[in-house]
Amino acid sequence: MPQPVLDIVALRSLTAIADCGGFHRAALALTLSQSAVSQHVRKLEKVLGRPVVEREGRGTRFTAEGRLLLEQARRIIAVHDEAVRILLGADGDTVTIGSTEHAADQFLPRLTAAVEAVRPGCRVRFRIDRSARLVEAVERGSVDVAVYVTEAAATEGTRVGGLPLTWHAVPGWEPPRAPAPVPLVAIEDPCAIRRRAIATLAARGVPATVVGDAGYLAGVLDIARTGQGVALLAAVGPAPDGLTPYEGLPEVTPIPMSALARPGADPATVEAAFAAVRELLA
Repeated sequence: MPQPVLDIVALRSLTAIADCGGFHRAALALTLSQSAVSQHVRKLEKVLGRPVVEREGRGTRFTAEGRLLLEQARRIIAVHDEAVRILLGADGDTVTIGSTEHAADQFLPRLTAAVEAVRPGCRVRFRIDRSARLVEAVERGSVDVAVYVTEAAATEGTRVGGLPLTWHAVPGWEPPRAPAPVPLVAIEDPCAIRRRAIATLAARGVPATVVGDAGYLAGVLDIARTGQGVALLAAVGPAPDGLTPYEGLPEVTPIPMSALARPGADPATVEAAFAAVRELLA
């Protein structure tokens, strides 16, 4: 019996849905039609024999199997792209940009434009991962420039500003009455923003408990959209589909962000990329 195959193009569409917050935004980011992105998802579901993404109102929700597939998809794409870079290093002028999931839909377009402005005609690739793994990728040379949460990695890099953070929940959401703890939804440990959420509430004497967590931001958004809890999210750009800022909890100070370039990276590219991030976070 032939071994099932996970198509890497379809896997890229799946990760784009998670990173961009829905089919429509994913299609725009990939320069594909929305129907093509939907077909890619159906292709993956056919291989697995179960649904991975479900529509929920105006938004989308990853199933448990979908969240597991998303985690593996990121690994597959990262290994594939690194292999292409190593084996086909002469495939033209290519720049690989890394970013955390937090505000990636805002960082990546600006970084792309900045790189293309100083290197017209270059091909830009993306890698979205946790901060510590991004730093490792930069130090290995498989990522040219990365933007990440400073305190989530051992390497401080170059400070580029603070990422504003705001509580988000479904419209009309209210926490249970005290003394019941505030239900939180967050990325699983280790996560600097999760720690920031808990520490901020504790400092103000607000009891809290994590009622749901996930390995990636897409899972956090899915849980928050059920109304089970409130999530602390990057406040850059529009709110994720199905969620809205919630102002009933203590304000959270911006979390420091850093940028790091691989040794030997083109100085003009690095300067342009760092400046683009600073401008966004200013």
